Amino acid sequence: MGRRLVPLTLDNLPDLPKRCRSCVFWELDPVSGEAAVKAGRPELEKEAWISAVLLEWGSCGRVVYVDDVPVGFVMYAPPAYVPRSTAFPTSPVSADAVQLLTAWLTPGYQGQGLGRVMVQTVAKDLIQRGFKAIEAFGDARWTEPACVLPADHLLAVGFKTVRPHPRFPRLRLELRATISWKEDVELALDRLLGAVQKEPALRPL
Repeated sequence: MGRRLVPLTLDNLPDLPKRCRSCVFWELDPVSGEAAVKAGRPELEKEAWISAVLLEWGSCGRVVYVDDVPVGFVMYAPPAYVPRSTAFPTSPVSADAVQLLTAWLTPGYQGQGLGRVMVQTVAKDLIQRGFKAIEAFGDARWTEPACVLPADHLLAVGFKTVRPHPRFPRLRLELRATISWKEDVELALDRLLGAVQKEPALRPL
C-alpha cells in the first residue's frame, strides 16, 4: 500500500472533502466568514487565503494519499494568518509557535497511525523552518468531525495543555522534544512514502 504526504497547493485543493474546500472557519474572522457564506463565495475565499499564505509564508498543509487516493489532510499557519484564532477564549497562540488549524482522515483509514505521522510531518517541516512549537485549540467536548480538533486526539499525539479551558483548551507541542525521535520520524516518513529499501547486512556507523 503506497502512502505519501504532499504539500497542499491550489492544484490539489480539490482533493480535500467538499465541505472542507468550502469551509473558511479558520481563514476568516466570524463576521467575514458569515458574509462569505451568505454571498456564496466561501470556496473562492479559501483559494485566496491558501494562495496568499503560499506566496507570503510557504506551505501551509499536507494532503495524505494512499495508493494515489486522497484520504486526509492537515493545515497549519502562523497565527497572524488565522483571524478566527483571536475569537477563542484561550487565545492568543504564542509568538514562537505555528498554529495547527485542522486535520481530517477518512474513517476507513483512522487508527492506523496516520494521524501521528501527519503531526510528525508538520513538526519536521517547521523544525526546518526554524519554529519552536505547534499550538492548537482543542475541543474538550468533541463529538463529531468539526473544524476544531478533539483535545483528546491532540494529547494522544504529544501535545500538552498550556492554557486550560472547559471547552477550548490551548495545547502545545514543543518541536525540540521531537529531536529525540527524529530518526523515528525519518523512518516513519520513509515508510509512508514507500521509500524503505531492504537494509544491507552491514552499514557504516
